[in-house]
Amino acid sequence: MTPKSPAPIALSCGEPAGIGPEIAVAAWDQLRADCPFAWIGDPRHLPPGTPVARLDTIGEAIAASARALPVLPLVFAAPRTPGQAAPANAAGVIAAIERGVALVQSGAASALCTAPIHKKALIDGAGFAYPGHTEFLAALAGTHRVVMMLASDQLRVVPATIHIPLAEVPRALTPEVLRETVAITAAGLRDRFGIAHPRIAVAGLNPHAGEGGAMGREELDWIAPLLADLQSPDYTLTGPHPADTLFHAAARARYDAVIAMYHDQALIPIKTLDFDRGVNVTLGLPFIRTSPDHGTAFDIAGRGVASPDSLIAALRMAQTMARAS
Repeated sequence: MTPKSPAPIALSCGEPAGIGPEIAVAAWDQLRADCPFAWIGDPRHLPPGTPVARLDTIGEAIAASARALPVLPLVFAAPRTPGQAAPANAAGVIAAIERGVALVQSGAASALCTAPIHKKALIDGAGFAYPGHTEFLAALAGTHRVVMMLASDQLRVVPATIHIPLAEVPRALTPEVLRETVAITAAGLRDRFGIAHPRIAVAGLNPHAGEGGAMGREELDWIAPLLADLQSPDYTLTGPHPADTLFHAAARARYDAVIAMYHDQALIPIKTLDFDRGVNVTLGLPFIRTSPDHGTAFDIAGRGVASPDSLIAALRMAQTMARAS
């Protein structure tokens, strides 16, 4: 018996002045009915000549995808000027995200994929009160804590701490943070990626994982004891491992995901291995959320040269996760 196809994916438009509108069209042109999604935004912001199917409900996207980009239309306050964010459009960007969340929470959409936003434009135009996209989604979902996973076909990494100065990492990396990160990562691998018994490797904080205390004591004093305490029959947990030997091909074959201690420790390896197809996945939400692993790219917006590869990977990963959930 053929498994039932998941519902369409909701794709929020993100910042209209960035590359979001053009890569959405390029992604649709490559995916068509193979991975149906509906773009939530103002059709005026799409590249001229884009074939558009205006939808009343997201379920109509499955039939419409073969012939046109399925669009759930929203009216924005201002037109699109590539490379120049208009604060007047901030309310529309936020409304697109909110509509996407409502669709996925109701089950009408199988997943939410989000195009990049421009936080300053949201602050200037709508007083946006969240550090970023992920925190806003967590607030809409009523979720206490989420974690960011960067994923591709070659590697999955989860930074336990993210956008903070390196000097602040040792203070921010607490036993509670690492404990929650392990629990959310294990549940995400099982429930979203269909891995029955996840294998998780944890990187050390210090060079050579502290080298027995010679290069830092965090591994000896609390990281290794905490990992021993977190051992479970539901997953395999190893570490702390020296980060400099954790990402070569043979090492990657021994785990399903790495928990890294800080932003660059996680993102440098995945961007080196698969720069164009890395996907940002939010674990810990009550729904599937993916996003391309790049920003608004104002410098090339409107020129027709932006690669849709990361967005395509994000849409395909959302579809795969929906089938596994």
